[in-house]
Amino acid sequence: MQNFRLKVFLTTAKRLSFTKAAKELFISQPAVTKHIVALEKNFNTQLFIRRGSHIELTEAGKILQQYGTKIDNLYSLLDFEMGILQNEHKGKLVIGTSTTMTQYVIPPLMARFHQKFKNIVIHLVNGNTEQIEKALTQNQIDLGIIEGQSRRKDFKYIGFLKDEIVLTAKSSHPLAKKGEVSLTELRSYPLLLREKGSGTLEVIEYYLKKLHYSINDFNVEMHFGSTEGIKNYILNSNSVAFLSIQSIFKELKRNDLSIIDVKGMDLNREFNFIVDTGNTNPLVDLFIQFALKYNF
Repeated sequence: MQNFRLKVFLTTAKRLSFTKAAKELFISQPAVTKHIVALEKNFNTQLFIRRGSHIELTEAGKILQQYGTKIDNLYSLLDFEMGILQNEHKGKLVIGTSTTMTQYVIPPLMARFHQKFKNIVIHLVNGNTEQIEKALTQNQIDLGIIEGQSRRKDFKYIGFLKDEIVLTAKSSHPLAKKGEVSLTELRSYPLLLREKGSGTLEVIEYYLKKLHYSINDFNVEMHFGSTEGIKNYILNSNSVAFLSIQSIFKELKRNDLSIIDVKGMDLNREFNFIVDTGNTNPLVDLFIQFALKYNF
């Protein structure tokens, strides 16, 4: 169930091209134009404006995109909820998640899933990205949720949740008071990092390489196997650390830790579901659908 005219608008707003929207929706470009014109007449306002060879959203268009996305998500959730009423789901699902996901993201989602599907037994396996990938290869888990930049041909990757890795230190740290640091300056401070095989470390290495740096250029004091260990260490030292922003919300709220901007470095990443390319487990698909509809 979906309002097709709204879908045409959202696709056009995303692509900022009538031609690309028509191609994605398998309709003609005049048909796209017809739907947009109908919406503009309905709201009595212009939704797009031409800027040379491309189009941009007007302020009204941005508002419609904001609310239209919410409406579209509700349509999807409605379809999902109505669909699950037709089947009684039973079975066991083994999910492998990275440390960050296990500690800070996945528990509320798991609780909601269990409330809705009480006859599905879930076993959660924790490990770093490398360990989760290995477990999936060896059929020890049905589904993985990982971070990192690598892509393997034998896995299918499905985007799940956006995340940001930030430089952090205790709030009394000189850098915390300064608020920002360059990579050159950062080299003189003791730095804590996650262990080899961690998706967090992989992302940091990936972005440093793009800026023509390597981990070896920095004063790495220690590698830790857990985020909690790193947090406790920096709270009792003058070290700094790169951590997922998902993992430090409580400490930021209590003003125990502070975020330090690193000039020219934005460590954005995405948590991904990974499944075997030959996956035929309907419970895996069910969990992924549920998670993608969950309101974080």
